[in-house]
Parts: sequence; structure tokens; C-alpha cells
Amino acid sequence: MSRIAALNPVDAPAQSQPMLAAVKAKLGMVPNLFKTFAHSPAVLQFYLSGSEALSGTSISAALREQIALVTAGENECDYCASAHTLMGKGAGIAAPELAANLRGDSGDAKVKAALTFAKVIVAERGRISDADLALVRAAGYQEAEITEIVATVAANIFTNYFNHVSATDVDFPLVKAAALAAA
Repeated sequence: MSRIAALNPVDAPAQSQPMLAAVKAKLGMVPNLFKTFAHSPAVLQFYLSGSEALSGTSISAALREQIALVTAGENECDYCASAHTLMGKGAGIAAPELAANLRGDSGDAKVKAALTFAKVIVAERGRISDADLALVRAAGYQEAEITEIVATVAANIFTNYFNHVSATDVDFPLVKAAALAAA
């Protein structure tokens, strides 16, 4: 049961309502995470603006979903594991690959290097080693892409932590992050 209630969009603060309507127009629904962010129009705007900015990165939408999954796996966030598994499928990633991504693995060596880097960022709270940075560079990632991987991890840590605090009710097909991350 959630500890911070997801608002019905019509009951959300007036400033949040147009943002929730835009989410519904884009996704066809308003996920509980957004309905919970809606308590604070500033937080909802922060999240939506950041997501929009990250959609313009040089790393692909698929890789951003894969990074979201490994971050959810490391932080054992069922809500984000569930949401990003569904979005990853929408980005054309096969189910077995998505399950592997949640554990920080991939059938693609370059993707695996990015996921390993992301996993280390989460595990070490950003205090990576020179060797960690050298490995992601050796896989072919340039400075801009490395910067974007870090930003994608940070954005997903925010949602993971928020979901832990609020105990957001999962409104996607459930994926248990802890179970798959441990497999």
C-alpha cells in the first residue's frame, strides 16, 4: 500500500493538471508515479523537464531503458523495473535481454559495458575508479555518452528512491527487481 497517495488528476493542484494531461496524451494513461509527483507541481515539472532533456541525448532510447533497468535492479525498485521493462519492450528490446539488463548483463558487448558502468555508479555512489572509466571508454563510449549515462543513472536513482519512500503502487505488469537482479 502506498505511503504517499497517487492523486486523481482532477484532484491534483491546478498547476499539475496540464502536465498530467500531457502525460496522458503521450502515454495513454497517467502512471501512479506521475500522480504521486503531482502533489508538488515543481517536482512533477522537474521530472518531466529532466526526462524531456534526456530524450535528446546521443545514447539511444533503448540504451536509456536498459540503464534504467540496471539502476532499478541495483536499487531493487519494482516500480521502475516494471515500468522500464514495458518501455524497453516498446523500444524493441526482447524480454530475455530486458531480464538480463535488470541484472546488468547484455548479449551486446557495448551495451554490457554501459550497464556495467551504470551498475558501478550505483553501487559505488558515483565514486568510480579510473579503471571503471577506462573500461567504458574502451567499449567505444565518448565523453558526451559517458556524461549521458551518468545523467540517466542519476535520473533513475531519483525515481527509485521516490518509489521506495512513497511505496508507489505498481500499475504496470509486475517485475520483481530483487528476484531478477539476484538471478
